[in-house]
Amino acid sequence: MIYTVTFNPAVDYVMPIDELRAGATNRSAGEEIYFGGKGINVSAVLNELGVKSRALGFTAGFTGAAIEQGLRDMGIDSDFIRLEKGCSRINVKLKSGDETEINGQGPDIDSASVDRLFEKLDKLTAGDTVVLAGNVPKTLPADIYERILGMLDGKGVRAVVDASGKLLLNVLKYRPFLIKPNRDELAELFGADITGIDDVERYAKKLKEMGAVNVLVSMAGDGALLVDADGVTHRCGVFRGTVRNSVGAGDSMVAGFLTGCESGDYEYALKLGTAAGGAAAFSDGLPERALIDELMKQSGNL
Repeated sequence: MIYTVTFNPAVDYVMPIDELRAGATNRSAGEEIYFGGKGINVSAVLNELGVKSRALGFTAGFTGAAIEQGLRDMGIDSDFIRLEKGCSRINVKLKSGDETEINGQGPDIDSASVDRLFEKLDKLTAGDTVVLAGNVPKTLPADIYERILGMLDGKGVRAVVDASGKLLLNVLKYRPFLIKPNRDELAELFGADITGIDDVERYAKKLKEMGAVNVLVSMAGDGALLVDADGVTHRCGVFRGTVRNSVGAGDSMVAGFLTGCESGDYEYALKLGTAAGGAAAFSDGLPERALIDELMKQSGNL
């Protein structure tokens, strides 16, 4: 079973506006509501690809109840911890040419609720996968990723970590199955100027030497690069399409890669991950299976 962890889920409220005027009353041209957070996004795309997962994390208030109901309606299994105070956050996204975002803060997460999350994660067994993605809310310990992987160390649980900076570096000693920095995050990790694909490959291999089993680097318009568990480098070019959305592409790539890994073919996993990430970029929300399949038809030409 794949378990995704979303510490701070959100209701994303998206409003297209013909012309955004500061200091005036603006009226939207429509509204769209999505239930998200990086771990939830991974679960949603896995579900679209026919792979079951269980979404874990924290919810609160009426917005938290809406998130849980929304996932049930999507056919996604969840086991969130309900917080007694506060409300799960609402992120407002205003689309008027450029996109303006106002992201909510979310509820405080008390130590007893953190302990309950650890109790759930401690029940994972060999062959399970846990996905930890995104930043850590300020009310949680900054080393929580490290603590989770430390608790699971030696149990045969595959860990996927999609994070940046020290949050990522500090878990490499636990040999996570997959990490997915983008090119800018890779440069930041090493304080390096990455100018070409050779630089990307060199620093991806350094992360593998530091403990990561598979290193998947997303490179926007240049596609993606994978240094796999055997130390072999794979490249996948970019898929063709019109970019409409910047949210969820990395999460979709993780979901596609994990789905593809079940075949035992890393080349296929990279292509499916890149197709899923591209499909997210070409969609208004998270990608549908039909578009991912359509892009995979291009993969033989990449």
